[in-house]
Amino acid sequence: MKQIQPETVRSLQKGLLSLAVVVGITVSVPLQRAQAETQEQCQRRIAHAEHELHEAIERHGRHSRQAGHERRELREARERCWREHRQWWDEHEHRWRQERDWNDHDHDRD
Repeated sequence: MKQIQPETVRSLQKGLLSLAVVVGITVSVPLQRAQAETQEQCQRRIAHAEHELHEAIERHGRHSRQAGHERRELREARERCWREHRQWWDEHEHRWRQERDWNDHDHDRD
């Protein structure tokens, strides 16, 4: 059986370590970019969720399963903007809010 030289082993270890670092960076950078939204994207996401909730209420009623689903989608959109930007878009007042004071059932009133 042929014996591997120590220099060869060290060279292979360095090469594998370098490869692991490159792969780690290559995978993590796009994931970070994919996770963070711009303010404009947050605004659009919330506006879309608001629209979908209004549609669900109009078609199926305020207390329907569909409206409940859309309320959760709206809450998640607001939460994401709050988490990433410490503000959320108020579609009714057309402005950014700096306090986490939204009401998950603000569409339940007449």
